[in-house]
Amino acid sequence: MEIEIFACQQCGYCCQGSTTVSLDENDRQRLAAYLQMDYDEVEKRYLRKTGNVVQMKIIDGHCIFFKNGCTVHPGKPWRCTQWPLHPSMLSDEANYLAIRESCPGINKGLSFAEFCSGLAKILQKNKA
Repeated sequence: MEIEIFACQQCGYCCQGSTTVSLDENDRQRLAAYLQMDYDEVEKRYLRKTGNVVQMKIIDGHCIFFKNGCTVHPGKPWRCTQWPLHPSMLSDEANYLAIRESCPGINKGLSFAEFCSGLAKILQKNKA
C-alpha cells in the first residue's frame, strides 16, 4: 500500500507571484488543446514571451488561469503538475519543511523519512 504524500488542494499558493513557470512546446500544445483554441490565440490572450521564454500572464498577483482554483488543471504545464514534489526535497529537510508549511496538500502526518520514501517512489515511477 502506497502512502499518499500529496493531494493538490488548488489553494493557489503556488500560483501566485510575479512570475509563472516556463512552458515548453508540449505544455503550449496541451494548453491549446485543453482550451480548444488555436495556439496563436492562446498566446495572444494568455501568455507572455520574454526572449525564448514563454510563461502564463499574471493577473492580480496570480497566474491568469487561477480563479478560486486552477481553471486549466487537466491541461496545465508539467512543472505545475510536478509542484511541490520536487527532487530537491529529498536532500534538504529545511526545504521540505518550508514547502510543507506553505502547501496544504502535503500530508503533514508524515515524517521527513516517510515523505522522502514516498516521493522517491513517485519519481522512480515517472522515470520509467
